[in-house]
Amino acid sequence: MEQLRQALASRPVIDQARGILMATYGCTSDEAWHILREASQLSNTKLRTVAESVTASAAAEATPPPREVRTALSRALARHSAR
Repeated sequence: MEQLRQALASRPVIDQARGILMATYGCTSDEAWHILREASQLSNTKLRTVAESVTASAAAEATPPPREVRTALSRALARHSAR
């Protein structure tokens, strides 16, 4: 039951991050999902944390993601662009 609560709580930030990636990189919702998931796996960081980093970096007072998340996002985006 706790996992369900956490999933529901993290859903909005993940959807926001997907929207940011879609608007910034012109990808589809599914592609944005795969980019977030791949960045999470590459950086060994929870998906919610990656999504929070993406949304924080898009805020008015942008906070860049941690280096390992930035690197993982760059790699995931590069793989997306190569397809």
